[in-house]
Amino acid sequence: MVTDTMQRENKHPLMGKTVLLTGGTGSFGQAFIRRILAETDATIRVFSRDELKQYQVRERFGSERLRFMVGDVRDRRRLLRAANGVDVIVHAAAMKQVPACEYNPFEAVQTNVIGAQNVVEAAIDASVGVVVALSTDKAVNPVNVYGATKLCAEKIVVQGNVYAAGSSTQLFCVRYGNVMGSRGSVIPLFIRQREEGRLTITDERMSRFWITLDEAVDLVINSLIDSQGGEIFVPKIPSMRIVDLADAIAPGIPRVVTGIRAGEKIHETLITSDESRHAFDLGNRYVIMPENARFTGDGKPLVDGWTYTSDTNDEWLSSAEIRKTLESWDNLVE
Repeated sequence: MVTDTMQRENKHPLMGKTVLLTGGTGSFGQAFIRRILAETDATIRVFSRDELKQYQVRERFGSERLRFMVGDVRDRRRLLRAANGVDVIVHAAAMKQVPACEYNPFEAVQTNVIGAQNVVEAAIDASVGVVVALSTDKAVNPVNVYGATKLCAEKIVVQGNVYAAGSSTQLFCVRYGNVMGSRGSVIPLFIRQREEGRLTITDERMSRFWITLDEAVDLVINSLIDSQGGEIFVPKIPSMRIVDLADAIAPGIPRVVTGIRAGEKIHETLITSDESRHAFDLGNRYVIMPENARFTGDGKPLVDGWTYTSDTNDEWLSSAEIRKTLESWDNLVE
């Protein structure tokens, strides 16, 4: 549990803690493991379905502070076992590929919705101090199965504080946009297509919020310090145009417009006009409070009716800025 004393001492919120990381072998999971091993003495229980990926993560980090548990968030009993003796749960497990969720909707429901409920119940039953669940801009005004299931997951986690009343467990969410270079993202696709001499773009008008893995980890760590339970923390991040991303990765390569796919939006939203009525500007982040909850932190109320969308964002990345960012990220761009 993050305490006032820890905040005053500026101590890392995971120092001395035992952390359960669901989806621990994914892109976020590995970035989180790298940071926490470097910055704290925490022990991390890596919980995921794939034993091969667990082996690869074990070989990559080689730390005695990592514990590996094969399991699925659909399995409540296995989650409860994994949560026993844990101080913090970081819930990153999800089905997140939009086309896969569209074609396998109930599989997405079982992982993203029932899985979130299982995490909440396991945390409360095991007296876990804090739960932070990762969400997405796709959960805002969802038009696809992935977004709809993540919206449900947000509601389940936030409402979990009601069921945890009287216990020591606090639950909250972080919500952010597209993660640069995560598995299945458009960046590896464009890099592969660059070698083939032709890029495919669904719609040239498209814009997206843009966040790096390190920034996503920062958001989780900082929000662990500030959360009192029930919030949705949203980072202030830039937008990028899909055509600028294409120019950054493959300048001069011919592009073919294929048409928008099922479940895609032209632009994304991180805060709706309805949410702005109970949201606050924290400086480097926004926080969406539960409706009718009292905000006790230092923050400025948002203007009623304000929205945070990728096409009306104040901050944009140019092709040159995108290229510079990519060059510093595992040399993705030559």
